[in-house]
Parts: sequence; C-alpha cells; structure tokens
Amino acid sequence: KGKAKGQKGKKITLKIAKNSIRISFDGGRRLDLSKMGITTFPKCILKLADVDELDLSRNMLKKIPSSIQKFQKLRWLDLHSNQLEELPEAIGTLQNLFYLNICNNKLTTRNLPEELNLLKNLRILNLGLNCLDSIPTSLGALKELKEIGLFDNTLTTIPNSVKKLPKLKKLNVKRNPFPDSTKQEEHADSIKRIETLYLVQEKDLCCSCLKMCQNERDKLNKLKKVTPSPSKKPSFPLLLTPNSSAKDNQEEWRLR
Repeated sequence: KGKAKGQKGKKITLKIAKNSIRISFDGGRRLDLSKMGITTFPKCILKLADVDELDLSRNMLKKIPSSIQKFQKLRWLDLHSNQLEELPEAIGTLQNLFYLNICNNKLTTRNLPEELNLLKNLRILNLGLNCLDSIPTSLGALKELKEIGLFDNTLTTIPNSVKKLPKLKKLNVKRNPFPDSTKQEEHADSIKRIETLYLVQEKDLCCSCLKMCQNERDKLNKLKKVTPSPSKKPSFPLLLTPNSSAKDNQEEWRLR
C-alpha cells in the first residue's frame, strides 16, 4: 500500500478509465479520474469521448492536448488543482460546455487562449488561484456566464465587459492586489443584488397559492415597517415566574 501511495505518474489504462465512469445526478455519464496521480493526459480516454462530464482534477497535469476537442458532448470539465501553464486553443470547440473549472493551476494571462470566448453556453468559469495579472475583455462575449471565480490572482482591475455581463450573479475577486480597499469593494459589489427573486410568475400560480404568497408578502412588509422602541423593555407576561413552572415540571417527573 505504501508503495502504491507514493507512486507518481500513474498509467491509466482503458479498463481503469471504463471502471471510473459514474452516472451523474442528472443521468449523464461522468468520467472521474481525479486524484489518480496522473502526470500526462491519458490518450486511452479519447475512446470514451462521448461522456458528458470529465474530471481530471487534483492530478499533476502540465498540459491538455488539442485532442480535447474530441469530447464534443462535454458539458462539465474540471481541471482544478493541477500544474497547467496553458490551455489549448481547441478548448473553444467544446460548444456544449457550461461548467469549466481551471482553478489552482499556473495559468498566466498570456497563456489563456482567446478561444475561451467561443464557449457561448458557459455558465460557470473558475479561474481562481492562478497567475493572472489581467482578464481579457473578450470574456465579455460569454453572455450566459452566471458565476466567475477570479480570486487569488494578481489582478489590479476587472474589465467592464466582464463586470456588466447580463446574467452574472456572482463575481469572486477576493485577495487580488487592487489599488485600494474601496476599489476592491467596487469590484466585489459590481453585481446588482436581487432583493426579491421570483422563481415563477404570478400568472402561473393557482388562486389559492397566489393568495397564500400575497399574504406572506404582506406579513413580511408589516414586519419591516415595525420599529421597536429602544427605550421600552421587553415584556414577558407569561414568564413572570419562569423558575416556578420549571420546578413544578421537575417535581412531576420525579413522581413518575
């Protein structure tokens, strides 16, 4: 066991890869090769290119080959916690990709392929914990993005094209060397906060559900309007002698 644990550069065979396929919660096929001690991209998995998800995280990969373009069905790609210094241009061909995690690698701005802006269906992009000193304005072309992780880099500014993405809900830029703290707050709070989130429209609710929702909303509004007087001490009429009731209960349990 000790020898296997310390082994580096584990060779992945097609059999190992096939045995690593799992069914994800939504019924997709996920090839999970995370934490396998892989140092080079296993060519054998190209025979399994019809999977929906590919997890190569927590390995020692330094490069992803152009053959990644064979995974045309891929919707979910996790490459975090490797030693990647660059990404292939071919990553832009994965048009079905909605999740891309390349956090905790050695990526620089220069080695981010411009083809990233071709991932038109991308919803979540994690670039945190890398060596990025700037963010390409071209990422503003990813109109479907909802979450972006840019934390723990060397960024001093965030392009407006990225901050103003129409569907962006979460932008994490913590621990970057912005010029001053107020600037950092501006970047962190650049996303408009939603006070009320409507998951369904009122016209889609039945009469009883709509009435119930309206009543709950009215109660909430009334609570917001109530401002308790700070000088008035709280009154507890039912707890004038709280210890007496506790004592009676204890006596009753003892008798049992």
